[in-house]
Amino acid sequence: MTLFPGVKLHVVTGKGGTGKTTVAAALALSLANAGRQVLLTEAEGRQGIAQLFDTPPLPYEERRVAVGDGGGEVYALAIDPEAALIEYLEKFYNLRRAGSALKRIGAIDFATTIAPGLRDVLLTGKVMEAATRARRGGGRLYDAVVLDAPPTGRIARFLNVNAEVAGLARMGPVRQQADSVMNLLRSRQTAVHLVTLLEEMPVQETVDGVAELDAIGLPVGAVLVNMVREPMLPADSLDLAVAGRLDAAGITAGLKRVGIESNDRLVAALMAEAAEHAGRVLLEAREREVLRDLGRPRLELPLLADGADLAGLHELAGRLAEQGLA
Repeated sequence: MTLFPGVKLHVVTGKGGTGKTTVAAALALSLANAGRQVLLTEAEGRQGIAQLFDTPPLPYEERRVAVGDGGGEVYALAIDPEAALIEYLEKFYNLRRAGSALKRIGAIDFATTIAPGLRDVLLTGKVMEAATRARRGGGRLYDAVVLDAPPTGRIARFLNVNAEVAGLARMGPVRQQADSVMNLLRSRQTAVHLVTLLEEMPVQETVDGVAELDAIGLPVGAVLVNMVREPMLPADSLDLAVAGRLDAAGITAGLKRVGIESNDRLVAALMAEAAEHAGRVLLEAREREVLRDLGRPRLELPLLADGADLAGLHELAGRLAEQGLA
């Protein structure tokens, strides 16, 4: 049973370094494994999706990058603000030729630099168009859209496009598009998922991100704890290990049983490594408590031993499905 049955737009954010792009790609693949047609989009111009799926850099068009086990497909789109502005001018003002001219003289860069809010309206507007497509005449119809969004520290501002355009337009197409975007983002069709690690700074940024999203009325989805490592010591040994009070004689005997000749230096090194590991496990337990207090669904994904290749994406996709996100 899925945790978010009515959600069509999954926004994935997280502090830099938490693997949010990998998690977004795994979520898209998990949805495709359930037989859905999925659009995976990125808004930062890093071509992270192309790297994960081992494809050439994505153009400003929807391109299939994977087929799910259940018959669904993942299409990908790297949203380019410049191309989105030209598309916007054609759609609302029938000015595609003028848009091409603006591109040549650099006016688009100028416009989005002096009015950063316009850039976010264009990016989120393109995502909204894909998520709300109602007929095949307007392009491929998707069951779900996954947005690899900017980091947590910028996510509230990025999504709160109404506030961003307040000084740009009080009426007209820009305002109408911003209002339409906000209607979708604040609806039950949207969930903003936050990716984190069991470390103090990413967890604090997650807590702050949830508070900021709540403050502007955007629907927070799940907290996705990435790169989780299984503890190598039993729970009742953690405090002993941190205090350096593990049984040295027992360690020596264990080494002997596996054919390793021990000495005091080796045993001391192993005890120091155990103390470091136990300290990390106890820290992670405290960070889990902080995340639990948020009262949001919390899912955990393992650290991939071989890195985030396509096989790893399938593993993460399976874990997300098992925990009800797809």
